[in-house]
Amino acid sequence: MTLSVAMSISLSGMQAQQNRAAATAKNVANAMTPGYDRLQSKMTTVEGGGVIARVQPSGEAALPGSSNVDLAEEMLNLVEAEIGFKANASAWETGADMWDVLISIKRD
Repeated sequence: MTLSVAMSISLSGMQAQQNRAAATAKNVANAMTPGYDRLQSKMTTVEGGGVIARVQPSGEAALPGSSNVDLAEEMLNLVEAEIGFKANASAWETGADMWDVLISIKRD
């Protein structure tokens, strides 16, 4: 695996977690909207490396006059997205640091 591929994989992970956090924000914003069907994020691996978040309605039944959003579950999803984003950002930063070292070695 090349360094650029590793950085591309971590970038796709950050983008997927960003999509997941956006879906969670929509769910929280619409928690009190009658009939709202919460959005779910499903992570799917991409051939060649990486991941993509597919956001789709859950399809679960909502109680009459309310939504099927559980705010505790949404907060957990947000924390998980934050941790996943930070892990991928750390991997990307490590790759960027390695590029800097390679460039400085080549110049010398």
